Amino acid sequence: MRPQWDTYFMKIAEDVATRSTCTRRQVGAVIVKDKRILTTGYNGVPTGITHCTPETCIRTLLNIPSGERHELCRGLHAEQNAIIQGALHGVSINGAKIYVTHQPCSICTKMLINSGIKTFIYKSPYRDELADEMVKEADVTTIVME
Repeated sequence: MRPQWDTYFMKIAEDVATRSTCTRRQVGAVIVKDKRILTTGYNGVPTGITHCTPETCIRTLLNIPSGERHELCRGLHAEQNAIIQGALHGVSINGAKIYVTHQPCSICTKMLINSGIKTFIYKSPYRDELADEMVKEADVTTIVME
């Protein structure tokens, strides 16, 4: 049985995902420590940058599959934006947990590990063998919610 807090914070991550400006996938993240929300993030373009549309999305135009060529995207991932919010506002996320609607990719996994986050809780698994290897080696706890 899932602790009620996990369900609660995952629901907030799902709500945060509704703010996403990505035309391909909406992802939300919530960083929590001691049952307190520290930061949130959703996937989308940086502040002041024009949002993609189905007609202008580089990844769609080039038919790039999910999980490949991350650098060919105007947007940031939800986890990246949650980390950036902590840095921007001077909030330490060391020792926190992250609740994400989708499993972090290898790029986000590296950033989360270096941020001191040791628990990843997510709903939708994401095929990324490198991310899986790194969480094992870094002794990160991963929990997949149903």
